[in-house]
Amino acid sequence: MYSRKETVDRAIEFRGPSRVPIVFWNRDQTKGDVMLYHLSLGQPGDGDPLANVRDWSTNEWGYRLESLDDGTMGHPSTALWAELPLAEEVNVPSPRGEERMAAVPAFVAESEDRYRLASLDLSGFTVYTLLRGFENAMLDFVAAPDRFQPVMDLITDFESRLIEMAARHGFHGIHFADDWGTQRGLMLSPALWRKLFKPGYRRQFAFAHELGLHVWYHCCGDFAPIMPDFHEIGADVLNIAQPNTVDLENVGCRLRGKQCFMMPVSYQTVSISGTPEDIHAEAQRMYRLLATEAGGFIGYVEEYGCMGMSEENYQACEEAFRRLTSRAASTNGNGAGRATDDA
Repeated sequence: MYSRKETVDRAIEFRGPSRVPIVFWNRDQTKGDVMLYHLSLGQPGDGDPLANVRDWSTNEWGYRLESLDDGTMGHPSTALWAELPLAEEVNVPSPRGEERMAAVPAFVAESEDRYRLASLDLSGFTVYTLLRGFENAMLDFVAAPDRFQPVMDLITDFESRLIEMAARHGFHGIHFADDWGTQRGLMLSPALWRKLFKPGYRRQFAFAHELGLHVWYHCCGDFAPIMPDFHEIGADVLNIAQPNTVDLENVGCRLRGKQCFMMPVSYQTVSISGTPEDIHAEAQRMYRLLATEAGGFIGYVEEYGCMGMSEENYQACEEAFRRLTSRAASTNGNGAGRATDDA
């Protein structure tokens, strides 16, 4: 049997894990194979990463999310940048390394042999939209791309400083979180995304790899048209956060055996309104479409009481991925295997 960290490594790298790794995101992290540390200040986890404390106060960039008192992250009330600033006018946060990493020793002790994942929390594109306001940001992309780009570079350069900090403190992966998809497709055309954002991600991902970190990338909505782009530029783990919006069969045909996926049972549909039997069937369906015997699949469990998830269904999500773990162990035998190419 492999350590929990090595099990995750083998799933990501298609080196035949003996079972399917499981990530518990906002609750019960010590039941899983990955522990999450929040890097941002004024983001979820601020003050106590081990306790998953959420303090959505004013972020270090200066934007503020107003709580709705419903268990969700809240929403921005006003744009911090009513006008698009020049790059030299932007107040880039201080690294504050001692403060930011103060909880790392306790976190490492708590992690034991688990995979340690440092999260930028909200990153890149999402940070820009929170600073600028969503409508303003969308206008910037088409009306002022030359002014937008230097400002966006400041955000990604700051994130790269945090990536380097995470590598120095013994983390194994870095987690990005941007939401490019709506329920029915991308917010931007693939061509515009590739022009404005893909080069920046390519640089960040390459930098993380140079430092020995895996790249984990979260995205809500249907972002299928650019999933191959993320694979091309080095995203090691793609979190399809809303699988109910995506044609997983098509994604599997294009990327199965090449790309590792972190998958929840949909917290918009099946895990909320389905039965435990439905949850088990959906986990098996996703595994069949996206996983190989050599790896490429990580189960994701998140408590979503704010969306109406029952405790029974939360527990069923865990059990569904545990059953996949048993299936993987029986098919892999001693864990040997190679990635297949179904594209």
